[in-house]
Amino acid sequence: MRALRLPGWGLPAILTDVERPSPRDGEVLLRVEAAGLCHSDLHVLDAGPAGMPFPAPFTLGHEIAGRVEAVGPAVTDVALGDPVAVYGPWGCGECPRCRAGMDNYCDRRAELPWAGAGLGRDGGMAEYVLVPSARHLEPIGELDPLQAAPMTDAALTPYHAIQRCRPALGEGSTVAVIGVGGLGHLAIQILRAMTPSRVFAVDVRDEALSLADRCGAHLSTGISGDTSRVLRTASGGHGVDVVLDFVGTDSTLDLSAGSLRADGELVVVGSGGGRLSVRKPGALPQGARISLPFWGTRPELTEVISLGRSGALHVEVERFPLSAALEALARLRSGQLKGRAVIVPD
Repeated sequence: MRALRLPGWGLPAILTDVERPSPRDGEVLLRVEAAGLCHSDLHVLDAGPAGMPFPAPFTLGHEIAGRVEAVGPAVTDVALGDPVAVYGPWGCGECPRCRAGMDNYCDRRAELPWAGAGLGRDGGMAEYVLVPSARHLEPIGELDPLQAAPMTDAALTPYHAIQRCRPALGEGSTVAVIGVGGLGHLAIQILRAMTPSRVFAVDVRDEALSLADRCGAHLSTGISGDTSRVLRTASGGHGVDVVLDFVGTDSTLDLSAGSLRADGELVVVGSGGGRLSVRKPGALPQGARISLPFWGTRPELTEVISLGRSGALHVEVERFPLSAALEALARLRSGQLKGRAVIVPD
């Protein structure tokens, strides 16, 4: 079968032929119908041998939807042909957090030679993918696989981030979404569907701001030396209650700190490598809280897929055949994608 693989640390991705796996014990083999392409894939490709805590080679792709093709003898809770999405952050499966569906915060994460699908274990940018347990599968019903695949991260991650700060997102609150890309445009939709907050979108690209408008942002603004003042003015002069930073660079973290209300929440979702000094007194307002959420939980994926099936969430998708996966990677790296690239086997 064809697969897009990282052959080794520091090497470019290659499209190659690999042996189709066969499920054993509690494993499930999926025929892939869609696999989302994420900025995290670029972080993986750009990492050196010491940059990631798992070995290469492996097949890329952690946002996956498909149909059950074959199962191991111990599998009883899925059937052949079932349409499913894959919960990607695979943990040990045994610690209290994994048993509660919180593999994203597995207590034994540092001991594992993988972080999940396409992250040390073979992922979904292939014709088939082997999932280690049926507990990682979420039924999607009639939801389009091109929508379901990116929802497993591009929607699940902002959903989880928003859930963690829901108490601050009540009536009369304001929230800034910095970075309206694959995750940010879904964050706006989730905020509009689940909170009464006024949503402000920030990006450097005009097309991203147009996308934010289509997703329901109350205000969309570019990044300039004046952006912090714009956000403060729009929030009544005191700053926004919550900032969701989907970029995470030095400049966006500075903007986040300068836009935040006293006793506000800064949620850093993006992995842009930026740094923010935490000291008293400092750039952050009094009472500020910072969180660094990672991915989402298994129960939250069920809720995300339910939102997708209801029509409350819609992923802006650019479709690429698997044979053009390297082109999709290049487009992602150059910032030319609108929304989420989704790879579909030829």
